[in-house]
Amino acid sequence: QVQLVESGGGLVQAGGSLRLSCAASGITFSIYTMGWYRQAPGKQRELVAAITSGGSTNYADSVKGRFTISRDNAKNTAYLQMNSLKPEDTGIYYCNADLKPAIHYWGQGTQVTVSS
Repeated sequence: QVQLVESGGGLVQAGGSLRLSCAASGITFSIYTMGWYRQAPGKQRELVAAITSGGSTNYADSVKGRFTISRDNAKNTAYLQMNSLKPEDTGIYYCNADLKPAIHYWGQGTQVTVSS
């Protein structure tokens, strides 16, 4: 059974930092592209950052220079370090494991709230 379990969300003031973790089980973690998505109230889910099995990364323009995605294949865990948080970063953050062409798994999400 595949499980992606996010942790590390919470309430933080603008300018603060949070580190999200996504612990995976039931998959060969190292071969998956891992991504972090977020969904703000009333908005569609959007990609925040992704890291491939080879370590290549990409980021949404809105978080470049502030967020860093990483992975530890030995621990089957992906991370999202979020610095200089803004109120517009508020939302539910979801972990995604992707193996092309058609395998996708999602975590249950963790709430991030940034107060102004």
